[in-house]
Amino acid sequence: MKQGQAEILREYGPFPNADQVHGVTFDGQHIWFASGDKLNALDPASGKVLRSIDVAAHAGTAFDGEHLFQVAEDRIQKIDPETGRVLATIPAPGGGGDSGLAWAEGALWVGEYRGRKIHQVDPETGAVLRTIETNRVVTGVTWIDDELWHGTWEGDESDLRRIDPETGEVLERLEMPAGTSVSGLEFGGGDLFFCGGGGSGKVRAVRRPR
Repeated sequence: MKQGQAEILREYGPFPNADQVHGVTFDGQHIWFASGDKLNALDPASGKVLRSIDVAAHAGTAFDGEHLFQVAEDRIQKIDPETGRVLATIPAPGGGGDSGLAWAEGALWVGEYRGRKIHQVDPETGAVLRTIETNRVVTGVTWIDDELWHGTWEGDESDLRRIDPETGEVLERLEMPAGTSVSGLEFGGGDLFFCGGGGSGKVRAVRRPR
């Protein structure tokens, strides 16, 4: 297993009216982050929040190229980013214990926090297509091509892990600085991850190792 220290390139926030950062996703232009009762669009260049959608936003966030998906307690909502309307709802596999959310290969990938699992879920029905077991709690989840990464957060320790999608074996580990929590995780293109910072109210850009 490869191990290293995570290099934080930039911190965004804390933001007014957002004391928690949960899920994080990236639509190619904006970083979207969930802050409990809102989804917020952040400009990565200026660090300013450009707009917010009033919607329950308690955990993971994902973007499929057209729509946002947001974990809200025991369900996953499909949201039109232009209008902010909730278009559809499916059950979340962890029944309220869900954390990270990612979109890849036409499916949603849902981290189940205490269950230490990642589920591949049908975005239309919520049916669980497969489950990957991990050996740590799962916060954010993201795919980069064929690499599956997830965040962990236990006590004041967090790291980013690349795992084998078949076996759940940890292949690579990036340790976050002490006291730096990871709530959401998203690949930001190139050599960037975006990480939600939980109760710090921050979003962090972290270097992706090559």
